[in-house]
Amino acid sequence: MLRDVTFGQYYPKNSFVHRMDARVKILLMILYIVTIFLVQTYSGYIATAFVLITTIVVARIPLKTVLKSVKAVIFLVLFTAILNILFYQGESTTVVFSWWIIKVTDGGLLFAMQMAFRLIFLVMGTSLLTFTTTPVELTDGIESLLSPLKLIRVPVHDIAVIMSITLRFIPILMEETDKIIMAQSSRGADFSSGGIIKRAKALLPVLIPLFISAFRRADELSLAMDSRCYGAPVKRTKHKVRRISVRDIIGSIFYLAYLAFIIVDNSLLLLLI
Repeated sequence: MLRDVTFGQYYPKNSFVHRMDARVKILLMILYIVTIFLVQTYSGYIATAFVLITTIVVARIPLKTVLKSVKAVIFLVLFTAILNILFYQGESTTVVFSWWIIKVTDGGLLFAMQMAFRLIFLVMGTSLLTFTTTPVELTDGIESLLSPLKLIRVPVHDIAVIMSITLRFIPILMEETDKIIMAQSSRGADFSSGGIIKRAKALLPVLIPLFISAFRRADELSLAMDSRCYGAPVKRTKHKVRRISVRDIIGSIFYLAYLAFIIVDNSLLLLLI
């Protein structure tokens, strides 16, 4: 059910990763995403899996919880893999399967597998950011990183708050959708039988109460922020001032070493070719 969707949720722990500065974690996440798409060899994928598993272990988050985040994009992973298998042949001309205009080559299978692993690693890695960082820390981190844009009068704080609220509302709306489906199922609605089109049509009655609930929550949030004079002062102060610590330096060195390994690995591949 939709309760398995974990993206945007915070997993409270007092781990090494949880205590890292939010700004550093955001930058390392961007570095991780860039590095994933630089990987071209089997050793690179093994290194990526090692970095990801090490981070999960250090963050003390159950692997099962992180794997749940993949459920939300499993259809996208399978759909992308099928498209690559059917329509991408790669440099190899070895045909594994052929029927009518469809030709499946070993190059297409290899590329499809690579893209599937990249998407899975991407989702699991980015979900770790929200698992180990509270919405308040995310807001402060994004605002701090975007602070140079204040010089050209960009509303950095408002953008950071919008992004933080969006992340926080994802699991809330998923939970609300799940409750509505369960309530309607108890009244005789059928969401599990039939084909994809029939199931999609069955979900249409869920949208109206979901929109009403979302607007109600948004209205309550705006009233709560208004009653606390949110946004009144021009220069806001912070209760906790974040500073770069030794753990942030250690985490940065670990991920920079990962990037260096991938670059060297790709360079060796080019030399062999």
